[in-house]
Amino acid sequence: QVQLVESGGGLVQAGGSLRLSCAASGRTFSFNAMGWFRQAPGKEREFVAAIDYSGGNPDYADSVKGRFTISRDNAKNTVYLQMNSLKPEDTAVYYCARGPYNTSCPTPYGFWGQGTQVTVSS
Repeated sequence: QVQLVESGGGLVQAGGSLRLSCAASGRTFSFNAMGWFRQAPGKEREFVAAIDYSGGNPDYADSVKGRFTISRDNAKNTVYLQMNSLKPEDTAVYYCARGPYNTSCPTPYGFWGQGTQVTVSS
């Protein structure tokens, strides 16, 4: 059974930074793409960033491009999301997900974490 556990969320002022981590169980982590999505209250879940199995081909939503960086450490079964220059509109629950390939569409991702809250105050 694959489990994904996010951590690193919290309350930060606008302009600040946070680094989210997602630790995965299982021996097939390095064979799968990983993605980050987020969901704000009253809104649909939206794509944030994704990375392929080897750590290449990072993809970002336009709203976070240049501010967020996705990376992974396959030796630690962990994917990261470094978030800089945070804005109040980045406030959401952030989820990591595992999928067969790097995509911004949530459907192919078969495993999801429970989410971690990020709140950016103005």
